[in-house]
Amino acid sequence: MKKLPPSEWNLSRRAFLGGTAAATALATLDASASPDATKSLPAPFELEEATVADLQAGMREGKYTAHGLTERYLSRIAALDRSGPLPLSSVIEVNPDALAIAQALDEERKSQGARGPLHGIPVLLKDNIATTDRMQTSAGSLALVGAVPSREAFLVAKLRAAGAVILGKTNLSEWANFRSTRSASGWSGRGGQCRNPYALDRTPSGSSSGSGAATAANFCAVSVGTETDGSIVSPSSACSLVGLKPTVGLISRAGIIPISQSQDTAGPMTRTVADAAALLTVLAGLDPADAATARGEGHRGLDYTKFLDADGLKGARIGVPREHYYGYHAATDALAEQALEVMRSKGAIIIDPAPIPNVEKLQEHEFEVMLYEFKAGTEAWLASLGDKTKLRTLADLIRYNEEHSDRELPYFGQELFRQAQARGPLTDAKYRKALAACRKLSREQGLDAVMRKHRLDALVAPTEAPPSLIDLVNGDHWLGSSSTPAAVSGYATLTVPAGYVRGLPVGLSFIGQAWSEPTLLKLAYAYEQATRHRRPPGFLPTAELRLLAGR
Repeated sequence: MKKLPPSEWNLSRRAFLGGTAAATALATLDASASPDATKSLPAPFELEEATVADLQAGMREGKYTAHGLTERYLSRIAALDRSGPLPLSSVIEVNPDALAIAQALDEERKSQGARGPLHGIPVLLKDNIATTDRMQTSAGSLALVGAVPSREAFLVAKLRAAGAVILGKTNLSEWANFRSTRSASGWSGRGGQCRNPYALDRTPSGSSSGSGAATAANFCAVSVGTETDGSIVSPSSACSLVGLKPTVGLISRAGIIPISQSQDTAGPMTRTVADAAALLTVLAGLDPADAATARGEGHRGLDYTKFLDADGLKGARIGVPREHYYGYHAATDALAEQALEVMRSKGAIIIDPAPIPNVEKLQEHEFEVMLYEFKAGTEAWLASLGDKTKLRTLADLIRYNEEHSDRELPYFGQELFRQAQARGPLTDAKYRKALAACRKLSREQGLDAVMRKHRLDALVAPTEAPPSLIDLVNGDHWLGSSSTPAAVSGYATLTVPAGYVRGLPVGLSFIGQAWSEPTLLKLAYAYEQATRHRRPPGFLPTAELRLLAGR
């Protein structure tokens, strides 16, 4: 594929995909790290790769308790995330009340039985999802420390009602990586540099970097991330996870620090498709505080685990959008080709090629929408905090970062903040025109058009290339991604592990139309069961770079 020329969009797009460290971060990591570094590999972990179903079975049988599970995960976080020569830094803080909550849930289980599949299950949340407990909600920024929201996110209330244990908050690319055109994924002023547990010198990608790294490292049962464009599927791909970016409106955004009211959504980040389905079942729902959820009539109240089918690929029509979404990395393409062969062997009908129309026109319009909506959403969030903060405007945040530049701007700036600050209100004609173009080009003239033309159940493409090196000098090294069509349209996409390149994970995305989560879960589950690519990380110092025998 012809390489696109550099543009402001290609730089700023990292805002949805990444962020790196406070005063202790390393500017570079030695790609030829000594084998001695492997001596600190983690000890065997009893709960490694345990699924929600496994943990529930253990609690029913008396093998586990919610308190015991929580204690084990907290101990693992303490041992691997916050200590050692290269701490993972995926968890920005743990919930000081987690053990007490777990104990109460154990007592409830004894007296009343379990509330459902998530009763007693430890869950991590991205640090832009509001809680009103003793944890912060800061988007990784020191500017919001102490500004506790007056209301919890709607999805947090649903998790608590389902009996989940909120274990802690995960690190992220600061402000969901909408701050700089040259950011390094996984960095926040508050949390430092998050690392990839498969190779510690590699990016965990972003902006839900901590949720991805922590879940991959078995620091929790499941986690919740958020996405504007790529921020769930990108770290899930980089960390060999299942990541589901649902249709905008399936899960309430109320109580989540925003980037874009037209594209933002929360979603599951898990180690298996079944766990993603179980978590989505709890997270989905109508919320009067988020008007977008009203569009989900007929798609709420579903048990998404019912759609899991090991034979789900049989007869499925799968499109291959080669133009734009293949061809940027040969080894990644090779894994995608293997995936297509697996699907054929399982009875899928492959339509190749099946290009998505107008994708080359999306980026400019999307970026303009982001700038307008980020300013409006951020200032609305600050207003909601009332007297919890003196910051009221985006200009205030820019000034705060300048005044605390040693901690907030040590590696990259705030160019996107400044560009957004220059935009007007959402009544501007320029904004309305860009938003209308996004919807038209991505929906009826984009995904809907190709799906209708070929009668597709889904499109399939590599999620992205293997994770690149952390680079605090130049920022992220970007090759390609397939996240944008579903992001701009607000439609569903799901990534699942597709294999490894030199030990580095690569994901495969199933892209659908609005409210296509049941179909995507069915297809991804069938592919997962046929391949079982995921393997736990080894916390290696670098990628597997030694030449193979005979080469």
